[in-house]
Amino acid sequence: MKKSLLSVAVALTLSTNAVHAADLLFAPGEDARFSWSSYDALKSVNLSGETVSVFGPWMGDEKTNFERVIAYFEKATGAKVNYAGSDSFEQQIVIDAQAGSAPNISVFPQPGLAADLAAKGFISPLSDTVKNAVVKDYAAGQSWVDLATFKNQKGQDDFYGVFYRADLKSLVWYSPDNFADAGYEVPETMEDLKALTEQIVADGGTPWCIGLGSGAATGWPATDWVEDLLLRTQPASVYDGWVTNDIKFDDPRIVGAIEEFGWFARNDKFVDGGAGAVSSTDFRDSPKGLFQSPPKCYLHRQASFIPAFFPEGTKLGLDADFFYFPSYASKDLGNPVLGAGTLMSITNDSKGARAFIDFIRSPIAHELWMAQTGFLSAHLGANPELYSSEAAKKQGEILRYATTFRFDGSDLMPGKIGAGSFWTGMVDYTGGKDAKEVARDIQKTWDALK
Repeated sequence: MKKSLLSVAVALTLSTNAVHAADLLFAPGEDARFSWSSYDALKSVNLSGETVSVFGPWMGDEKTNFERVIAYFEKATGAKVNYAGSDSFEQQIVIDAQAGSAPNISVFPQPGLAADLAAKGFISPLSDTVKNAVVKDYAAGQSWVDLATFKNQKGQDDFYGVFYRADLKSLVWYSPDNFADAGYEVPETMEDLKALTEQIVADGGTPWCIGLGSGAATGWPATDWVEDLLLRTQPASVYDGWVTNDIKFDDPRIVGAIEEFGWFARNDKFVDGGAGAVSSTDFRDSPKGLFQSPPKCYLHRQASFIPAFFPEGTKLGLDADFFYFPSYASKDLGNPVLGAGTLMSITNDSKGARAFIDFIRSPIAHELWMAQTGFLSAHLGANPELYSSEAAKKQGEILRYATTFRFDGSDLMPGKIGAGSFWTGMVDYTGGKDAKEVARDIQKTWDALK
C-alpha cells in the first residue's frame, strides 16, 4: 500500500513539474517592452514531432534561465528541445563529435574549440543570410562574424555560429562616494584616465589596486590589461594577427602594449602596496581597497564578474560603480571592447537546428534572458529596458556602443602560451623584467610549439 501511495505521489510531482515547465515566464503579448513580433514569426515554422538536442556548459541557475527561453521556441514551433549541461563540455563534445553522436546544437564557451571542430568537418556552416543578419543586427556586427569564421576542411573560410550571451571585460570599478569626496569625475578618454591617475597621486592618494594572484593561474589578470591596451593602441587587425602569431609576440607593437600596462602597474606610487605587490596580491582581494576608509585605491580594472568578490552588502550603483575602460581620443580607434561570449553552432544538422539558430539570433531570445539575470547582449534589436538591473543595462550599453569587439586573446592562443608563458611572463614583467625580454621569451615558447 505504501509503495502504491508513493508511486501516486511521484506521478503527481512529475505531472506538476511538467505543467510548470510548460508555463511561459512572460505571457506573450502582455508586456510591450518585449519584441513579440519576433516570437510571432516563429509560429510560421512547423516543427511538430521534431526534437532538437542542445549541449553546452550552462548548469544550475544558468540552465534554468536558458530553459525558460527554450520554452518559447517549443511553444511557437511545436518542437521539443532537450538541453543538457556539463562542466566537462569541452571534453565531451569532442568525444561525441568523433563518435558521430553530437547534439544538433552545441554551445561553445570560447571559439577556439569550435574552430578545431570546424576544421575537422564536425560543424555545419551557416548561410550568408544569417551572416549578413549578424553584421546588421549586432553592435560591432562584423567583429562577431569574424569571431565565428573558421577554416573548413579545405582550408577555406566559412561562417559557423551565432554568439548569444556576451561577457564584458573592459571595465574600471570605483566608489562613487570616494570620487565625490575627492572631487573626481569619471574619465571619458584614456588621456583623461592617465591624468586622473596622476592627479590622485598629487592629492596624496593611491590610484590603482591591481592583483595578479590566482594560484596556479597567477598572471592572467595582466593578460586582460595587455589585450585591452593593445586594442586601444593598435588597429584590431594587429590584435588578430597577434593571437594567431602571424604578428610575433616580440613585435614592437605588442611590446608597446605591455609597456602601456607597465605605465599603470610598475609605478610604486600608482599601485596599492607598490609595484612589488602586484603579482603577490590575489585578484579576488585586490578590489577590496576601494571600500576601505580611507581608501587604499580609487580604481580597479576588472571584468563584470568582480562584484562577487566585493565586501558583503556592497550595492552596485551606490557603494560601487563602473565605467568603460576608455580609448585614446588621439588614436581614432573607436570604442573597442574586450570580452567573451558563448557561440551557438550546428553540430548535427537538421531543419530544427536551423530554426533554432534563427531563434537565437532574434531579439526575443535575448530579451527573455535579459529580463531574468546574468545575461548581456550585443543585439541592437533587443530592448535594453528589459535588463534585470541598472548595472546590467549599463554594461549592455557599453556593448551596444562598441565599434570593435574582440575575444579574450589568451583564450584564443595555444594553452602553453595563453595559459602558460603569457601568464608567467606578465608576473616577470611586473617584477621588473624588461618588456622586450619578456616578449622574446614568450615568442620562443611559441616557436618551440611549431
